[in-house]
Amino acid sequence: MSEIDLGIHTIDDFDFPNKTVILRTDINSPIDRETKKITNDYRIIKSIPTIRELIEKGAKVAILAHQGDTLDYHNLIPLEEHALKLSDLLGKKVRYIDDVAGPAAQEAVKSLKSGEAILLGNVRYLTEEVSTFEDVVKLEPEEMLNTYLIRHLAPLGDYYVNEAFAAAHRNSPSMVAFEELLPSAGGRQLIAEVEALAKVTQNPERPSIFVLGGLKISDAFSMMRRALESGSADKILTCGVTGIIMWMSQGKKFGKNQENFIYGRSLDVFLQPAKELMEKYGRHFINPVDFAYERNGTRFECSIDELPIDDALFLDIGSKTIDVFKKEIMAAKTIVVNGPPGMYENKLFEKGTKEIWNAIADAKGYSVIGGGDSVSAAQKFVKDPESKFGYISTAGGAMIRFLSGIELPLLKALKKSYLKWR
Repeated sequence: MSEIDLGIHTIDDFDFPNKTVILRTDINSPIDRETKKITNDYRIIKSIPTIRELIEKGAKVAILAHQGDTLDYHNLIPLEEHALKLSDLLGKKVRYIDDVAGPAAQEAVKSLKSGEAILLGNVRYLTEEVSTFEDVVKLEPEEMLNTYLIRHLAPLGDYYVNEAFAAAHRNSPSMVAFEELLPSAGGRQLIAEVEALAKVTQNPERPSIFVLGGLKISDAFSMMRRALESGSADKILTCGVTGIIMWMSQGKKFGKNQENFIYGRSLDVFLQPAKELMEKYGRHFINPVDFAYERNGTRFECSIDELPIDDALFLDIGSKTIDVFKKEIMAAKTIVVNGPPGMYENKLFEKGTKEIWNAIADAKGYSVIGGGDSVSAAQKFVKDPESKFGYISTAGGAMIRFLSGIELPLLKALKKSYLKWR
């Protein structure tokens, strides 16, 4: 049962024997560009508990999923390998049909028996499911009822279950339109994910800290502004490019190479927001006190007072910053993590991420870690990360929007369905 009242049905609320369930999962996986094979099946693994539970409850499960999109076209492939992996993990065959909602898919769904599951074709082969359609056409859920997917599959379903929080920010038919027509519930993973994020934002144990790094600093800025304005964060530990921007906003010079990197990628647009945040919330920020750079294949570190260095790019935090951060992490009761401190893929610059991630894993506070690079780094550096972190989020954009206070289309649709079928 849900620990927090989310205003969303769970799968405990419905009876599934001999009922057809349209299950939307997110098993979108990294794909090798050459072989087109899955290189990491983490999201597939996370989808298993809900699929297994529905099957064991006697449901007829028609699984919808996506792989790739217009922005990562090389990942847009059929889902046959996904079905094989699901079958292996479940210990029970999951049939696959390379058709999303056409006559063949409809017949396959109609022919399901109690306790059987089928994975339908990649929904992103449908125009109405791709991001460019969503961005340009901008339909409301009730306007999606005549889309191809909904017209053909909704009449076959008794219930809709969503297990795709990682795509919760997407306003597409497979995510938000079935809820208009069918009693709908969140899957086990989705409910756990929303509960974990609600726990660290609505009433976090104190002190609460956010560790924000990575290269995509727009994410960090939206999250830390919301966290500081709402009071959910007591301290923000900045690293990665975010840490550099915070110092530059205070007039600190880093040197020619680093500043060319910032201005060349138009990251200077964050200097004014950073300055405003420092002016209003400066006492809440802990910014790096030293940085690491490479020279002739060797790692060097310098303090903030030794800058600028013209020929350096700073690709990790230094040892003194690591020590400062570890002290804060050990004292924290709530820890939210998004974005690694450095270029952890490079052995010269893995130290910050490796040590900070292990400090968080060993901390007594409740931790939530999310974002693709953050999770990949946890899997690389932390032994048995699932047992060490409070919660590992499968979401990137959805988690960031949730933590930024933006209402997610999926949650809005599930809440509307809850009110309709209470």
